[in-house]
Amino acid sequence: MRWECEETDYLVIGSGVAGLRCAIELSNSGNVLVLAKSVVEEGSTEYAQGGVAVALSDDDEISFHEQDTLRAGAGLCNPQAVKILVTEGPQRVEELIQWGASFDTEHGKLWFTREGAHSRNRVIHSRGDSTGAEIERTLLSKASPLENITFWDHAFTLDLIAHEGVCKGAYVLLGPKSPRLVVVKANATILATGGAGQVYKVTTNPAVSTGDGVAIAFRAGAEIVDMEFVQFHPTTLHKSGVPTFLLSEAMRGEGGVLRNAHGEQFMPRYHADAELAPRDVVARAIISEIRRTKSPEIYLDLRHLPPGFVRKRFPRIYDTCVGYGLRADRDLLPVHPAAHYLMGGVKTDLEGRTTLPGLFACGEVACTGVHGANRLASNSLLEGVVFGRRAGVAAQEMLGKQQQVPTGQVESFAKRLKPIPAGTVARIKQARERVRSLMWERVGIIRDASGLQEAARTLAELVDVAEVLTTNPAVMEARNIFYNAVAIRFAAQMRTESRGAHFRSDFPHQDDATWLKHLSFSSRAGLETLLSQTAPSKR
Repeated sequence: MRWECEETDYLVIGSGVAGLRCAIELSNSGNVLVLAKSVVEEGSTEYAQGGVAVALSDDDEISFHEQDTLRAGAGLCNPQAVKILVTEGPQRVEELIQWGASFDTEHGKLWFTREGAHSRNRVIHSRGDSTGAEIERTLLSKASPLENITFWDHAFTLDLIAHEGVCKGAYVLLGPKSPRLVVVKANATILATGGAGQVYKVTTNPAVSTGDGVAIAFRAGAEIVDMEFVQFHPTTLHKSGVPTFLLSEAMRGEGGVLRNAHGEQFMPRYHADAELAPRDVVARAIISEIRRTKSPEIYLDLRHLPPGFVRKRFPRIYDTCVGYGLRADRDLLPVHPAAHYLMGGVKTDLEGRTTLPGLFACGEVACTGVHGANRLASNSLLEGVVFGRRAGVAAQEMLGKQQQVPTGQVESFAKRLKPIPAGTVARIKQARERVRSLMWERVGIIRDASGLQEAARTLAELVDVAEVLTTNPAVMEARNIFYNAVAIRFAAQMRTESRGAHFRSDFPHQDDATWLKHLSFSSRAGLETLLSQTAPSKR
């Protein structure tokens, strides 16, 4: 395939909160190219409803936020990373406000609300339930006029360019139709590609969240870590014929109650904090209640809240439910958990450096250690602005370093990249859906050895998906989903305990003596190693 070349100081792959904040920082010292797989505005940031957790209220303290985050992480948080998050978070939020972000107020002050596992009201929000969209708008408004930042829409990153153990840019398919191959050479490459929710059949994530960053980093030789820890959000709208739609945790924070098919409030039986228990507890409680009552019906009840409150506090959710024939203030809302957030990802230090020189990562694709085994509600947007900026500061150390890429290496890649027959495309898309269903059924909220072994056998049958290299982005997404699925399943089988979002019914207890550590591995071990059950390195 013919190719063209583009050079930039910094390449940022992803245009959500972390990528944009990183790009703004990088623009102070060089030219920045930001790639969006779809359009710039499309990504998980846009759909984030709940808000931003930040210790700014009069009755809150940074130490309280720190303790809540560590507690939710079930022993696997990096304490240094958590301290950075909660200490730098207030400054980053105040910066957003200076840049024009509008957060909801009450009596002239920021309106703080509470979500699960928080000991204080510390979650701020915008337009009730459109916080992510407001932050995305603010950062785009800040970044767009900057002359040093260029945006490419419909730019799909196929793989990273790694030469002599250094990341030197990326191979990119550019254009929505008949895409062309562009070899982007950069002094520093920053992954900000978001999560991997589409690895699962049922997810709150948008269609673009196919785990691309984890997969391309893994293939280039960067280390990935904590992949078994996938957070399932307890409450998504669950109605036949209706797309999966997130019902914010803030709805329970405002007094919403979960009820079973018999109309009983059941959460007090599972946790002292009832509806405000950590997300992993609530998600498993819902599954347990479904099994106990032998009925799939679980509801979120907001009918007892003051008249007009639900519509005012959650306008976007309210209007969406109305479109599906439900009134959130008058009707019980049918709910079910869905894959929501990846706590693991590309291993980084506190400044976003990965184990592959020249490659940085920030946001959900990165594993800084902030979230440990279970992310505290509304810490994700905060992580994006805090560690997006830190990655931007650190990546500037690469400025001026020549990134020479041998022509033969590029030509070899371009030669392998070719269209594939329609029949092969259809077969791979079928394989993708088979993987997603398999992950939901066997590597989901509750796991066990037999299910994980069944998943291993099925993934081994589909291993040829990992070798495909073509100009069809949908097929390349299937490839990336496969890589993520293999890593998640493998780590889930290795960790023979239950901790945070990882629950093994055959090992239902937390085992600190054996498992107070992280599972990490890189492509140097080989995809075949993961499939053949060889143990990854432990750190």
